[in-house]
Amino acid sequence: MAGRSDRLLVYLPRRGDTLEGIAARLLGSADLAWRIADANGQRWKPVEGQPVIVPLVVENPVGITADGIQTIPILCYHRFGLSANKMTVTPAQFEAQLQWLARNHYRVLRLGELTGFLAGREPLPQRSVVITMDDGYESVHRHAMPLLRKYGFPATLFVYTDFVGAGDAMSLSQLRELARSGLVDIQAHSKTHRNLIQRAPAETEAEHRQAIDGELRLSRATLERWLAPAGVQVRHFAYPYGDADDLVLESMLRNGFELGVTVNPGGNAFYADPLLLRRTMIFGDHDLEAFKARVQIRRTAARP
Repeated sequence: MAGRSDRLLVYLPRRGDTLEGIAARLLGSADLAWRIADANGQRWKPVEGQPVIVPLVVENPVGITADGIQTIPILCYHRFGLSANKMTVTPAQFEAQLQWLARNHYRVLRLGELTGFLAGREPLPQRSVVITMDDGYESVHRHAMPLLRKYGFPATLFVYTDFVGAGDAMSLSQLRELARSGLVDIQAHSKTHRNLIQRAPAETEAEHRQAIDGELRLSRATLERWLAPAGVQVRHFAYPYGDADDLVLESMLRNGFELGVTVNPGGNAFYADPLLLRRTMIFGDHDLEAFKARVQIRRTAARP
């Protein structure tokens, strides 16, 4: 060790050191290697004898710097299949995307990990990303899940409950298998997938409010009942078609939801509304360069 203060220490790596090993010894957990990488310009391979800064205190939990602000991208997938189209990503495309994230030291987060960051309390790695999948297609179980296991990446699956077991959807047993995997967090996407901001023909405003409440309450209750053996708690909601208005947001609060996701693209800074989080669609007609461009981890500061 070359030096130490209350806030950081300077460590001289030895041959064979890794950031994970340094973090385990000096910060108490290999999972905190990202803090060392962030403090050293994303240098993930320590060089023998070259000083490494080890932050003991997180000074900037919200990621604001002179040149911009940290944002967390939430990616949204739907179907997977052997033939790509706009809504279908092939396994080869998905693996190339996961491989790029892994090689570039991105930390794939569970959606719930954003809660502390959005409150300005908990820092997240500069290279953070969230993976989500909508609806509950069987192809998620068949094509995406093996790749998530291979890379050890978590994902959030938003399910509308009337779809389960129908057509090309997952069966309930498959859904339960994903819930037990430890990698997939299953959350609500409504009961019927109706657009919650559109009033049905002849529906009164009071009936519309009741319908919105029903879509949220019943989808949550059904998922928690189905997945009770896995201890699933439903606190997050993906708005069908990405649409939400004041009535929907009021219902979200009444029904105890903590995070809501849209399909408005872009990353989420710490001051983002937790019930209106941005989410970027990933389509099957995107090449890898287009995917990289959608992983927005920084918002550049406006210049006067």
